Amino acid sequence: MNLQYSEIMVRYGELSTKGKNRMRFINKLRRNIQDVLSVYPEVKVSADRDRCHVFLNGVDYTPVAESLQQIFGIQAFNPVYRVEKDVVVLTKAVQAIMTDLYYEGMTFKVTSKRSDHQFELDSTQLNHTLGGAVFDVLPNIKAQMKKPDVNLKVEIRDEAAYISHEEIRGAGGLPVGTAGKGMLMLSGGIDSPVAGYLALKRGVDIEAVHFASPPYTSPGALKKAQDLTRKLTKFGGNIQFIEVPFTEIQEEIKEKAPEAYLMTLTRRFMMRITDRIRQQRDARIIINGESLGQVASQTLESMQAINAVTTTPVIRPVVTMDKLEIIDLAQKIDTFEISIQPFEDCCTIFAPDRPKTNPKLKNVEQYEERLDVEGLVERAVAGIKVTEITPNEESDDVTDLIDDLL
Repeated sequence: MNLQYSEIMVRYGELSTKGKNRMRFINKLRRNIQDVLSVYPEVKVSADRDRCHVFLNGVDYTPVAESLQQIFGIQAFNPVYRVEKDVVVLTKAVQAIMTDLYYEGMTFKVTSKRSDHQFELDSTQLNHTLGGAVFDVLPNIKAQMKKPDVNLKVEIRDEAAYISHEEIRGAGGLPVGTAGKGMLMLSGGIDSPVAGYLALKRGVDIEAVHFASPPYTSPGALKKAQDLTRKLTKFGGNIQFIEVPFTEIQEEIKEKAPEAYLMTLTRRFMMRITDRIRQQRDARIIINGESLGQVASQTLESMQAINAVTTTPVIRPVVTMDKLEIIDLAQKIDTFEISIQPFEDCCTIFAPDRPKTNPKLKNVEQYEERLDVEGLVERAVAGIKVTEITPNEESDDVTDLIDDLL
């Protein structure tokens, strides 16, 4: 009997605590699953209060399962076989499955559930019948009610019967988008994609803000940031990528401010622009990859001076992690190899040899008086380019960038 997984039943994570908001969370998770699995157009997704159903429609189970394992909001899932609602068919299916799984010393049990009460056998009778059928073909197998090697689950529903024996753990967390929207300040480095991942895990819908300073930064640096964003889509679906033109601002700062304060002034402009974009795009917070003490702009004094330009909450998910911890997470989410590609970003092209680690706010404000701060911010925000990054193959925009590099 040639059996193939027909669907995947998804169990929800923390949604059991959401009460009256439960269906809002479930519907958001369903849309996120659809986005992530959009690379498989044959796959269909539906959801109800108890679980979500991913219908494979002939698509190979393995890559779909690998994608589901990374989507936040999923506690666990079971691949299932759909068979005809007939005792003889069920018996043959159970025998075929257990014969394929069997190894010497294996223990098992059958757990049946009958939502179709018109079916000829009740749950207890079905357990005995199917368990006996397994002994018929595997006389040396042992039944064990507590923690068996295989728990063969059989569910009789109105439309068909379903069999499962495998449970895969999901990523947990909350469905992306259920906690509101945040703007992720995404460089091409190791830390900011990890910060984005951690925000996604708690249900934050992120939009990636990337600062580009051509010709000082290359098309390769822009592609790198887009590729990092694409890696993050596998956790909850499509992400808006916002490219900010930053050349004019960096040239002005370089020309008119002391070298030691270049990084502080640059970061203050980035924070202002990100906050302005946040307001326009109805987001609630700013997220960045700052880790305390890692570089000169990440001392408490520097953070205070940079934060002074906004009253918006700035979330720093990796602030207490050391570099090795962040690298471990970057490798886990598959962003590390992209992050270490040798393309310079805005934060490195004009980096001073001896940046100020304890910048004084009054000095920073004094140096900014030499600059047309509002005009520079307005022109940068007016020049943004927004691209939707999807889990699909690279977009035409990215292909064009590759052509530019060749």
